[in-house]
Amino acid sequence: MSPRAMSAARLRPLLGAALDTTPAYRGLADALRLLVADGRIPSGTRLPSERDLTTALGVSRTTVSRAYAELRDRGYLESRQGSGSVAVLPGAATGRRQGGGLQPTSDRLDGPVIDLTCASMSAPPGTVAAYERALEQLPRYLTGTGYHPLGLPALREVLAADFTARGLPTDPEQVMVTSGALAGIAIAARAVLSPGDRVLLESPTYPNAIETLSRSGARPVALPMGAEGWDVDTAEATLRQTAPRAAYLVPDFHNPTGALMPEDQRARLGRALAQTRTVAIVDETLVELAHDPDMAMPTPLGAHHAGTVTVGGASKTFWGGLRVGWLRAPRDLVPALVTARLTLDLGSPVMEQLVLLDLLRHRDTMLPARREAIVTTRDALVGALRTRLPQWRFTVPRGGLCLWAELPEALSTPLTVAADQRGVVLAPGSQFAVDGGMERFLRIPFTGHAPEVVADAVDRIALAWEDALTGRPARSRRSPLVA
Repeated sequence: MSPRAMSAARLRPLLGAALDTTPAYRGLADALRLLVADGRIPSGTRLPSERDLTTALGVSRTTVSRAYAELRDRGYLESRQGSGSVAVLPGAATGRRQGGGLQPTSDRLDGPVIDLTCASMSAPPGTVAAYERALEQLPRYLTGTGYHPLGLPALREVLAADFTARGLPTDPEQVMVTSGALAGIAIAARAVLSPGDRVLLESPTYPNAIETLSRSGARPVALPMGAEGWDVDTAEATLRQTAPRAAYLVPDFHNPTGALMPEDQRARLGRALAQTRTVAIVDETLVELAHDPDMAMPTPLGAHHAGTVTVGGASKTFWGGLRVGWLRAPRDLVPALVTARLTLDLGSPVMEQLVLLDLLRHRDTMLPARREAIVTTRDALVGALRTRLPQWRFTVPRGGLCLWAELPEALSTPLTVAADQRGVVLAPGSQFAVDGGMERFLRIPFTGHAPEVVADAVDRIALAWEDALTGRPARSRRSPLVA
């Protein structure tokens, strides 16, 4: 199969002002490197010949030759017999997926493993450029200590403005930058909860949040989620009966169900939380990922309940390797959050905060392609499931990164064992349950893989489902970590 090719005419507008740099070959090499690193020139693409690019750009042949030579030296270009100059990523793994999952599957498999435990995506085009722009800003911070327990003021200002624009008036003093959203949850738990306190959690919910809140010494109280989302009558009754100190809630494209809490339910739930003096820890890590960019989003739950700590993060919107999150809190709770934070760490890395600040400033140009890729893969998953496993039931989510499927029989754990044998890593529904059960359910992320890989995964899952129905899988395994 011949590699894909990019003509000189297509490449020229992507280079921008590359040739304005002196020397010109260096500017051309740097521009091409960023295009490859950011995925705008996919690895394996054949670049124009030196002659064609020389003509298209109106530069000397030496300029293009030296630029290509520099790319080869840095590992971004290979010369292949019959293919010319081909873009590559330095040190990119080939064959079986390396390091992509949070836990490996069976080492007896010869073929590639498809990891469906992580509801996350690779870094979007533009990420390398954001790091390079952030690096240019870093020197001004090097004369200080580097410790910023609340976060860089410029980043906090942008985050506060975002909350205000969404209907939750916020000052930068109410924002704390954390080392990821999960760290934010841990800080909030440490500030609010004491051993023995009750904490309300939706069931199902994000497994790492269950673990984090449980390790704080709190006693989990399950709030069952229905097929259509939240039963606010049940929520109000549960709050009255248990009076939990805190409630962990995911109202925006709930993980794992994908449900979006309507405005009227937010208002009712906010009143119920206020009546029991329950602090809401609201996870908004998926709020930017509406599949329809024109969808009207409800106001933040914090706008309906003053005692809300809102958690956000960069990992779902941008990249899991960017370990930066944030908290937005009532003013009177900020000192307790700072005290709690200082028992965990002294601040988030300055460089990563600068990168996030840059990405937030460019998100309007980055997120449309992000959403398009999500929807394309979601539709591929939905189509494959309806074809191969028509008896499975699910609601197509309007946002987020995963689908919550109801199985005809309570065989989620046996299915994950069988799928493991067929090279697909899955997390059983029981991992998302607060107090056990959920064996009739399975979370399937639709990100991180191309549509054809998702279709392949469903083919394997369908075979594994037959194995589970006939009782063939026998080997158990530890439940994987989930993101």
